[in-house]
Amino acid sequence: MTSYTDKGPKPKYGKFIAFDHLTFYVGNAKQAASYYVTRLGFEPLCYKGLETGSRKFAYHAVKQNKIVFVFVSAYEPNEKEHGMHLMKHGDGVKDVAFAVEDLDNIVIRAKQKGAIIIKDIWEESDFNGSVRFATIQTYGDTTHTLIDRSLYRGSFLPGFVNLPKDELGHKLPGIKLDFIDHVVGNQPDLEMESTAKWYETVLQFHRFWSVDDSQIHTEYSALRSIVMSNYEETVKMPINEPANGKKKSQIQEYVDYYGGAGVQHIALNTQDIITAVRNLKARGTEFLQVPDTYYDLIRKQLKNSKVKVAEAIDILQELKILIDYDDNGYLLQIFTKNMQDRPTLFLEVIQRRNHNGFGAGNFKSLFEAIELEQEKRGNL
Repeated sequence: MTSYTDKGPKPKYGKFIAFDHLTFYVGNAKQAASYYVTRLGFEPLCYKGLETGSRKFAYHAVKQNKIVFVFVSAYEPNEKEHGMHLMKHGDGVKDVAFAVEDLDNIVIRAKQKGAIIIKDIWEESDFNGSVRFATIQTYGDTTHTLIDRSLYRGSFLPGFVNLPKDELGHKLPGIKLDFIDHVVGNQPDLEMESTAKWYETVLQFHRFWSVDDSQIHTEYSALRSIVMSNYEETVKMPINEPANGKKKSQIQEYVDYYGGAGVQHIALNTQDIITAVRNLKARGTEFLQVPDTYYDLIRKQLKNSKVKVAEAIDILQELKILIDYDDNGYLLQIFTKNMQDRPTLFLEVIQRRNHNGFGAGNFKSLFEAIELEQEKRGNL
């Protein structure tokens, strides 16, 4: 496991502030949004569709604190781009949007470095002000939209109308997820390095952390991962690829079912993972299970560690929350089962206590839990 201390020179122009929102292409945006509202504690945010003058697509945006997901479906039977994407990949993340400063210079640099510009800088306005955008291609069919909303004071973006509160959602226990911690992209074998290089060259991101297959493996499968980050380290994009093992790794299973590179999971940060997971379970969210032997081992290891975990291990065990730590701090994390029928996208809930890693100590336990699910699907 490698943590990188050299961030390289601070970019002279352009700044990535944070994840702005994620856009999902789905078959039925209205129902997908409803699922995230009822099961995951999001609130309806706003809508764009036929009634607002959007003739080709329906957009349903949901929000939880700083996390915004937008679900998009097409109206017309012959809408090619969305339809082909859906047929190939199934429901999944199409676009990872970043809030930026100095959009013009970020785009100029991206062009100079050979980025594929899907849509050059454009502007949208309504009575709440104006927003500037540009969209560039990243791995697979995934895109990044760069957003400058410094002159906008609306609740989301121009053209959207606000939605009323969801009556059912408010009767269910609150979840307290705060912001997007990281977004993980899976690559086909031997494409991780070139993808990481793209983030370095085009977006001026740096390598933040990495592991290889000698560190992350089970009896059956393995992975390699490089985490890319912006200079301020507010945006983290782990890039994974499968490594050869006795059987098919979950990364390869993802690539097979998604039809190439794409977003594998979204990590959502919370200050109170115990409440979040209890209440997500009460709403019917399903999580991967790890065996109780994992906690027997953790109890032994923590006896010899400087780190004191504030949460009761018994409760973490009951909820099947994983623990990873070093001498400075620890993190707690748990992973949902897949969010759709295809074994592709899932979510992570993460709580950090002075620990900036990605749960490398848990990868083996997590992989074994995923392999149990893979075996049920006949894909191991």
